[in-house]
Amino acid sequence: MSAFIKGTLILIIAAMITKVLGFVHRMVLARLVGEEGVGLYMMTFPTLMLVITITQLGLPIAIAKYVSEATAKKDEKFVQRILTVSLLITGSLAVIFTPIMYGLAPYLTSTLFADERTFWPFIAILPIVPIAALSAVLRGYFQGRQQMGVTAVGQIIEQLVRLVLLYAFVGMLLPMGIEFAAAGAMLASIAGELLSLGYLYFHFNHSKRKAKRKSLSTGELPSFSHTAKLLLSIALPSTGSRMVGSIAWFLEPIVVMKCLTIVGFTAVMATKEYGVLTGFVLPILLLPSFITVSLSTALVPAISEAKAKKQFTTVEHRIQQALRISLVTGGLFSILLFSHASVLLELLYHSTKGTNLLQFMALLFLFYYYQGPLHAVLQAYEAAGAAMINSIIGAVVKLAAMTFFMLQPGYGITGAAIGIMIGLVVVTLLHFFTMLKLVPIKIPFIQYMAVIIIMVCTYFIHTTLFPSLLPEEWQNPLISIVVLIISYVILGRICQVIKREDWAFASKWRTRS
Repeated sequence: MSAFIKGTLILIIAAMITKVLGFVHRMVLARLVGEEGVGLYMMTFPTLMLVITITQLGLPIAIAKYVSEATAKKDEKFVQRILTVSLLITGSLAVIFTPIMYGLAPYLTSTLFADERTFWPFIAILPIVPIAALSAVLRGYFQGRQQMGVTAVGQIIEQLVRLVLLYAFVGMLLPMGIEFAAAGAMLASIAGELLSLGYLYFHFNHSKRKAKRKSLSTGELPSFSHTAKLLLSIALPSTGSRMVGSIAWFLEPIVVMKCLTIVGFTAVMATKEYGVLTGFVLPILLLPSFITVSLSTALVPAISEAKAKKQFTTVEHRIQQALRISLVTGGLFSILLFSHASVLLELLYHSTKGTNLLQFMALLFLFYYYQGPLHAVLQAYEAAGAAMINSIIGAVVKLAAMTFFMLQPGYGITGAAIGIMIGLVVVTLLHFFTMLKLVPIKIPFIQYMAVIIIMVCTYFIHTTLFPSLLPEEWQNPLISIVVLIISYVILGRICQVIKREDWAFASKWRTRS
């Protein structure tokens, strides 16, 4: 197995583990502090992610590229120069933005977030900015060395520490007030990031000593300014879509809180509503996305290889296969979440709040599961600029739709959910039509209709046949979910949207890549 394939597999497995651990973290947090505490946590978190995106500037990708090239030449001096320049850039940005955010905290929390209780969670999380900046540089370094296992273990350590300390910090601070409990959750995140950084730094020292013994550096080193230009020439374009997403996410809680308070919600009520949407509903919807992420990871090199060999029939086959698998798996999860919304919320959060939101969003979230491979195709065809423009349009439409619907009488947080789904559908459709311009593939309308029919039939089996045919003692949620999945797979095989070749698609693509 090549280092690339092994590294890809490690990252996929790590992504699955960290996504599950991250979901468990959200679930535990919701049980400990309720929707109000989750709302306070989630209102401040997007601001943090925006600042981290700014301080990192997409440098991990550039670091990985140039460290990989320098390692191949055994030029360890250039590797050290890359790290020094990267640390100077990220460290300087962290030193600049952390105090700025501290100074803006009173304005952001009381005016923009419209809830002064977000102040302490916001202040508590700020120290993570420089820690995350250093971690990003080291992660890029290890990816360049193709030591994916180190970054994977680091991510898992971070999530485990966050989860363990969440109980301790929240339990200790909850008697002081819900805002301090949310701040405790932030402190747990800092501790997880710090221990993960310590693990990366330990392995970095070991890797550096080992690499120095093999170094063949003889040429003249590029200047600091030239190295910075090299890094930023890769980093800045690659961070465009992420920056758009971070800005939109930063604006989202501000828009929600402003609109809800305008229509008569108190700050406490608005915070609870936002907590239900972002802390209860969205984590459940996003949990199955590790499948499309894994699929997209496999798709980019598979398309790139076939395109380089001018095997355009293979390119179309792989794209069609990836889109069909995304649609089929997304359809299963959508109907599963729609039909068992209240059961899942009660099981995970000991609350059925958000049932209507989850049911509404579950069906349209099929577009999100379908979006991953579309974005992967655009990446493979070097259309990152088009993808970024699509993301900008989607973000503007989302925020505008959220504002419009939330200001209508009786909509409340449902208006925010409608806006999110409209933005999601817009981006997916824009990606789809952009892909068709790059790759003129045939659109399998019959397959798409078949998936919709299968979803309807599966729901009919769940609501009508299942209760009437099975004995009453068998009619529990677990058996219902199993029957639903089996029914969906059987119907998928009958309609030929689930094919035998799909079970081994990932291994085939990676073997060829």
